[in-house]
Amino acid sequence: MRLLVVSNRLPVVLEQTDQGWHTRPGSGGLVTALAPVLSKWDGTWVGWPGVPHADDLDLDRTLAGAVMEQGYKLAPVPLTADEQRGFYEGFSNQIIWPLFHDLQSLCNFEPEYWTSYVTVNAKFADVVVRTARSGDFVWVHDYHLMGLAARLRQHLPLNRLGFFLHIPFPPPGIFCKLPWRGEVLEDLLRYDLVGFQTPRDLANFIDCVRTLLPGARKRRGPRGTVRLSHRDRTCVLGAFPIGIDFQEFADVAASAAVAERVKELRADMQGQRVVLGVDRLDYTKGIPYRLRAFQRALRRFPDLHRNVTLLQVVVPSRESVQEYQDLKAQIEQIVSQVNGEFTQPGWVPIHHVFRSVSREELVAYYRLADVALVTPLKDGMNLVAKEYCACQCDGDGVLILSEFAGSAVQLGRAAVVVNPYDLDRVAEAVHYAVSLTPQQRRPAMRKLRRNVRDHDVHRWVGAFLAAAEPADRPRADSDERASPAGRPRPREVTGVS
Repeated sequence: MRLLVVSNRLPVVLEQTDQGWHTRPGSGGLVTALAPVLSKWDGTWVGWPGVPHADDLDLDRTLAGAVMEQGYKLAPVPLTADEQRGFYEGFSNQIIWPLFHDLQSLCNFEPEYWTSYVTVNAKFADVVVRTARSGDFVWVHDYHLMGLAARLRQHLPLNRLGFFLHIPFPPPGIFCKLPWRGEVLEDLLRYDLVGFQTPRDLANFIDCVRTLLPGARKRRGPRGTVRLSHRDRTCVLGAFPIGIDFQEFADVAASAAVAERVKELRADMQGQRVVLGVDRLDYTKGIPYRLRAFQRALRRFPDLHRNVTLLQVVVPSRESVQEYQDLKAQIEQIVSQVNGEFTQPGWVPIHHVFRSVSREELVAYYRLADVALVTPLKDGMNLVAKEYCACQCDGDGVLILSEFAGSAVQLGRAAVVVNPYDLDRVAEAVHYAVSLTPQQRRPAMRKLRRNVRDHDVHRWVGAFLAAAEPADRPRADSDERASPAGRPRPREVTGVS
């Protein structure tokens, strides 16, 4: 059996120079986890190459070098600039993204966006059909491509199809606002396996199906999953919380280069406690609420003055979109207000970094931070929380975590859990966290790191692929293919019964 991975983007970045088009490897946990599995299984990654179709771009020739380096095939899906705008900027990020994060007031339900979404999903499906062989397992990723299964079923009736949603799934009261709600549910139920980040997302999906598709039947599935039948189809559902490459982060955190950088940063901070926020520029991350909460902490707890600094890293994202420009301006205004109110000679309460940072620099920030303030308004998982814990190789640090982050399901018992809208509670949590002694901090951090280590991204891949096996097929635990990167395959996933 071969594996076909399908995502919005290929795991490479295309760049144009004076010498022509070139590629460089992409980054991220998904690439790290799936690359060895694809190499071992003679796999293929299907996705948009990241640039609009251009007459001077020979995709096959440009990607050939990347294929040789990575050890698995790449199948590009060319899109025009108009298709990319309607499908990605339109339906995916002006409708599904805000809606699935419970921010329906930010949705733009433009009918043409749905038309573009259907058209582009069909183009992705056509590339998969041309690439797949009988018996290949097709694993589709995220909200951009929920509609692939309907077309794939027509042309690949013998192939098993899996889908994983990396963002939250909303409850019926919110999901029902989507004009194409029935079509989306019908499309998702055409997959053999649909995975969600948390049991809450899984339960929301089941509630939406029962609300909008009368006659759907639920029963217990294999290995902790749920089987949902509708019309002539049965779909297996499960919760598979995604992890990070724990060992990679831990190794970088323990490196001499990071240790030297942390030493420099601590000297710059002049002995102050550091509270760290790391986010992509996005309204779901709750950055303005976090800054206001820190402001309240400074107002309520004068002992924080000159002793605590908030280091807020914001990675630029979609800066051409007006809503994101407004968010950037709002963040800068609040930072200016707080610093203007509290700055003293030798102490600036908020350091605001608005740029991309290297992996080594990010890990140094994690190591530097006494407290991580991870307070999204809504997140499918939020891997920053897990990365921070993995980087605490000295076993220290405190994690303050939003109850609306998917990672709170796994990490909530050892983290300080808050409602990001409750500014007073977040302020109190900051004061509490920076007041803890090392002896008080370390037991919780040991539990957090153990959890992140034991539920890493490799286990996530193994759990999903195990659940994708037909129920009547014998387990192949001794088969080398059963475990990515040589790791043992977990026997159960978290489900809702």
